[in-house]
Amino acid sequence: MAFHPKSLTAFLAAASAFSYASAFAPASQPARKQLTRVNVATGIPGVADALNIFGGNNEQEPEKEPERSGALIDLDGIALSGLKGKALSLTTEDFPDSFSVRQVIPKDCFEPETAKSLGYLSVSVVGTALCTAFGLAALPVLDPANILTLPFWLAYSAVTGTVAMGLWVLAHECGHGAFSKDRDLQDNVGYILHSLFLVPYYSWQRSHAVHHRYTNHMELGETHVPESDQVPDEEKLYDSIALRKSFLDQFGDENGIQAWGALQAFLHLIVGWPAYLLIGATGGPDRGMTNHYWPNPLTEPRLPKKELFPGNWKQKVFQSDIGVAVVGAGALTWAACNGVPEMMALYGGPLIVVNAWLVLYTWLQHTDVDVPHFQDSDHNFVKGAFHTIDRPYDKMDPWGAIDFLHHKIGSTHVAHHFDSTIPHYKAQVATDAIKENFPEIYLYEPTPIHEALWRVCKGCASTTKRGDYYIWDNADVKSELLETSESY
Repeated sequence: MAFHPKSLTAFLAAASAFSYASAFAPASQPARKQLTRVNVATGIPGVADALNIFGGNNEQEPEKEPERSGALIDLDGIALSGLKGKALSLTTEDFPDSFSVRQVIPKDCFEPETAKSLGYLSVSVVGTALCTAFGLAALPVLDPANILTLPFWLAYSAVTGTVAMGLWVLAHECGHGAFSKDRDLQDNVGYILHSLFLVPYYSWQRSHAVHHRYTNHMELGETHVPESDQVPDEEKLYDSIALRKSFLDQFGDENGIQAWGALQAFLHLIVGWPAYLLIGATGGPDRGMTNHYWPNPLTEPRLPKKELFPGNWKQKVFQSDIGVAVVGAGALTWAACNGVPEMMALYGGPLIVVNAWLVLYTWLQHTDVDVPHFQDSDHNFVKGAFHTIDRPYDKMDPWGAIDFLHHKIGSTHVAHHFDSTIPHYKAQVATDAIKENFPEIYLYEPTPIHEALWRVCKGCASTTKRGDYYIWDNADVKSELLETSESY
């Protein structure tokens, strides 16, 4: 997750200082003398083409310009994912208007069915309850206070948190209005589930809607906004490109990039979510520092009219805090009566795993080494939505159990970002319609999830501006260190 230079405490400030959206800026890179036309049909040029680009054999007859000319882009320092530079080939003119996209999606996809939503909710509730019952039964035998039982409780947290992530997905659908036409039922379900995860319901409903409106927007995006070399020097805490390079210099290229990737994985998956809720880490810089439990900006926003919780939302933030306070007090009482180890084993550990899944999904849905971001003048809603990335979560395990338990949240996310009122059980139909009608702009990245995550951890540190794009700068990293099974 990307962190901005915002901090309420010294700990979170130190954590935010190391991640890639901290408003750190990379050292400036020399401008390329030639641009390369990246075309969606042909992708990034191959080795022979690259030699020609960089001043090699110029005697070859240039290939005929395709009908769709693609985008001109400076390829220096750009790594490739399994998308093969597809997102870099797109220009603003390639994206249809919202009405045209909506017309190709079957109308039924926009209609939530309460009974079906409750059925999927029951799957996640029963699964989580069974895991919890197993944990309670194990307490007399495997005392969490005994360090020797730690491996068991870590495994328990991993399994229970993975199952409970399904509850989070459905809570998230409630916030989008995709759970039921019965608004009272929907808000009650969403409020209870969010509170159980210590997340204020209405606060998240608002901030997540902003995230959808400004996807891949450099100034107003909400979550996973990357740092940029355009940030003024006085606003920088650190230069993450320089910091990553120091890892490479100190430990060697291979060990250094692995150490950097491990640090990013920890800061994003473990520290990232609470840092976002508390200080708005990864949020766009123009909103100022934000806190999901307090409605007013903690620092003066650059654009006061774009503050995160305007008007009536301020009261809703406080309403949300009541549920979080009740659950938080319950957890503290539990720890006081039965000990912190027991509370962490049965509640805290699984919660950390749920948070890690949440960050993994949102991070990979909008981030890869060759997926750009945009400033306000080059951004619109449809363009942002179609820079969302669908990934093969259905292949994470042989049975597709994780994709089922998580209600296909990562496999059908492009459709969800175009219209978040589409229920998850109708998102595959919408995805198929989008893929069939707009194959040139639909982004599906086939790299296995663990490999894609590792590539992003290593290769998404800071962006540099190239024309209309903000591109991840990897000029200091050898390309083979970022390669995966789908990136050659």
